[in-house]
Parts: sequence; C-alpha cells; structure tokens
Amino acid sequence: MKDGIHPKYVDTTITCACGEVIHTRSTKENIRVEICSKCHPFFTGRQKLVDTGGRVDRFKKRFGIQ
Repeated sequence: MKDGIHPKYVDTTITCACGEVIHTRSTKENIRVEICSKCHPFFTGRQKLVDTGGRVDRFKKRFGIQ
C-alpha cells in the first residue's frame, strides 16, 4: 500500500438515539445515529413508526386512519 493516501483509521464510538453504544473502528470519530439494530423494527419484531417531519400524521390525516 502507498504511504499518505489512506485516511486515518481510529477507534470510534457509535451512539444511537435509544442509548445503545457500539465501539468500533472508523475513519470518523463519535458517530451519532437515530436508529440501530437494537431498536429497528426489522430486528426487534415490533412495529415502531419513525416519524420524520410529521409525515406519518399527514398520511393518517389524508386517508382518515385512526
């Protein structure tokens, strides 16, 4: 491998909005995410509506869903 062309690869902490903390290595330090494998509906089996800017409410209002 050539010297000086690769980014620094450092220890980092990934923090989810649910409180999960994952320690790994990356080119960025201290990454914050909104959803991870501990709280994502695909992995948990529970449905959770992730509302971005009121989209879910607008959809429910438009189609009369309670």
